[in-house]
Amino acid sequence: MQVSDIQKKPEALLPRQEKYLVFTLAGIQFSHILDFMVMMPLGPVLVASLGIGTGEFALLVAIYTLAAAVSGLVAATFIDFFERKGMLLTLFALFIVATLSCALAPDYQTLLLTRALAGVFGGVLSAMLQTLIGDLIPFERRGRASGTVMSGTAAATVLGVPGALLLTNALGWQSVFVAIAVVALVFLLLAMRTIPAIQGAQQANRQWRHAIGNMRAVLSNRNHWTALLFMFLGAFSTFTIIPYLTLYLTGNVGLSMEQMPVVYVLGGLASFFGARWVGARTDRLGKVQTYRLVALFSIVPILLQTNLPPLAMGWVLLCSTLFFTLGTGRAVPAMAITVSAVLPPQRGTFMSLNAALQQLACGAAAFLGGVIISQDSTGVISGYGMAGWLAVGLTVFTMILAGKIQMHSKPVGAIKTHAEQPVQGARHGA
Repeated sequence: MQVSDIQKKPEALLPRQEKYLVFTLAGIQFSHILDFMVMMPLGPVLVASLGIGTGEFALLVAIYTLAAAVSGLVAATFIDFFERKGMLLTLFALFIVATLSCALAPDYQTLLLTRALAGVFGGVLSAMLQTLIGDLIPFERRGRASGTVMSGTAAATVLGVPGALLLTNALGWQSVFVAIAVVALVFLLLAMRTIPAIQGAQQANRQWRHAIGNMRAVLSNRNHWTALLFMFLGAFSTFTIIPYLTLYLTGNVGLSMEQMPVVYVLGGLASFFGARWVGARTDRLGKVQTYRLVALFSIVPILLQTNLPPLAMGWVLLCSTLFFTLGTGRAVPAMAITVSAVLPPQRGTFMSLNAALQQLACGAAAFLGGVIISQDSTGVISGYGMAGWLAVGLTVFTMILAGKIQMHSKPVGAIKTHAEQPVQGARHGA
């Protein structure tokens, strides 16, 4: 292998620099996840204000993920040929513009288009964030770093979603996207200062034939396919349920839109601290073992949440909080497993493919949910329990797949060959 084909090893970060870096990545995660998540609790408002049905609403949710999947596949062909920081900042800036455009959408068709644009740019961000973790954070701390970044998802739930609902009630749904764009701009400015420059794996050879070769190297690895399927099914299982949570709680369980912020605040708070706790245990107990344990526990709230009858608010909050906490918690070791399944020279390409397939899974699951789940004229949802059982079956299968993924712990710059074997014990999450 030529020297130009090996990713240059960046200087080791000081503990303080690593802390600021992880915080910034978590902030970017918070911004783009909030932009996606906010569509789901706004479901009843958008259905009423735009005069659409559950099918059209499902498309509003799915279009973001489908557009993100396409952009992720395209990005995977060239992402390892460009400096990481510059690409992340460019994508994030374009994402902010697209999100702001959603606030200016005058009708359903325009909103659908702007959501697709937001997905095109936002969908690649998750891959970039996890690629940076793999490039800059040592193997033994990746679980904790992934947990912190994933806590940005929980923060989007505990701070962003309730705030978005309050803004919607006070100023209309358009104000939500303006607020998201402003928050994202703050983290864009912070990212300019805290993220170090990292050259792509093959910076010296930006030719399409090298891009095709890089993609072929990723796709010819059976271990990569196992990891991609693992993440695809995990995302699919989650998004058969989440997009319709608010519709179910308001239509079947009897909660009002004014009570929904409480659901997301408690669920988000528990997820925020739970993700960090799980992240630390992931590095200590092993990535695969931790995933299997948390995924097993997550089955109970999945079944409860999708079959809830009208209940007192306290019981509803207990079920929803467990659902959010364990759902976010199992994503932490899952991402730590996946980012360690690929060696640095192909990490950007692989993570872009992974993000694209996850987005495709989310979009397909949301669309399938729109087929399985229906709403009658009184607002009652049917078919949600069936979606829950589908999620449970897929969760069990991911628990099996997790143990079949080989993980690598070689630092950036220490790569000798693409065929290098994983470290001893890495297969089992050691």
